[in-house]
Amino acid sequence: MSGTGLSCGAVATATGEPDPRLADWDRLAQWLRSREIGPDPGSPVDVLAGGTQNILIRYTHADRDLVLRRPPLHLRASSNAVLRREVEILGALAGSAVPHAGLVTACIDESVTGWVFYVMEMVDGFNPAVTLPRRFADDRNLRRDIAFHAMDVLATMGNLDYRSIGLGEFGKPDGFLERQVPRWLRELESFGALDGYEGVELPGLERIVEWLRARRPATFRPGIMHGDYHLANLIFSERDARVLAVVDWEMATIGDPLLDLGRFLATWPSTGEPIGTAGPIYLTDGLPRADELVERYAATSELDVSAVDWYIVLACFKIGVILEGTHARSCAGLADPVVGARLHRMSQALFHRAERIVS
Repeated sequence: MSGTGLSCGAVATATGEPDPRLADWDRLAQWLRSREIGPDPGSPVDVLAGGTQNILIRYTHADRDLVLRRPPLHLRASSNAVLRREVEILGALAGSAVPHAGLVTACIDESVTGWVFYVMEMVDGFNPAVTLPRRFADDRNLRRDIAFHAMDVLATMGNLDYRSIGLGEFGKPDGFLERQVPRWLRELESFGALDGYEGVELPGLERIVEWLRARRPATFRPGIMHGDYHLANLIFSERDARVLAVVDWEMATIGDPLLDLGRFLATWPSTGEPIGTAGPIYLTDGLPRADELVERYAATSELDVSAVDWYIVLACFKIGVILEGTHARSCAGLADPVVGARLHRMSQALFHRAERIVS
């Protein structure tokens, strides 16, 4: 991740140009000081990420690195609600066995800035979808450990009793599986309202939908779902490949934890089935096969994984629709056409993978 490397209170980039993402920093710093976690004098202020997405700003307090997470500059209708949910789940996970960036404080009062924000601990590790330390690039076993440790954490999360940590009202698990196919079909149909998007043929769509409806598991055990569990949302230790933190909880809910497993496997590299997932680790060899990952997950999970293919197909369907949505918006001039075309290819690949499984 790149940062601006500013001194506390500065609102210009390293090139001297104003950085709009730091336009509110003086006001934020004042609020942080009132809570006795304000930036140290002369603290560097780094914008780690953000713009159209949530913005991450790193600063130091008492010589400890902290990260402030705030919404994008142009608020979406759901921005404040999403950040409130992140605050709630991070607070609930404190003291649990699920690795995460510890919540330090939060401001859910919109009257302070007009939006919700919170501060969390900085996690010092690496993301294998962004960078791969040399020793990992050179050691096949370490790369395999990355994937296996991701399964261990996912199983731990699925085993956690969400009610015991105060998340009894966090989601709507009743009817969760029944809602999935209709919900994403409605999303797909909504793209037709975009001017310039004439629709595309998604490989095996009708057959996939029919298969999902016919084979939907009759029951499931509700649990914590991250909602977008894959390597890009995990931070690992450079020492031993342990997961130091699961990040980006904006899609978290209480649902069927096995859908997180399906989501992970839906985009996992498979011989002869390139999905187009970016990142250095996906370009290496010797990664565990999908069945090895399921076996690792099942070793510690309390859940029945016998219907794992159903969850993979549902995840392919769901992610494929989401990616096609960006393509549709790009056709309507509302998103980058290069990005839209790339995500369209990924959507097609996901539907092909689902089609193969249901055949």
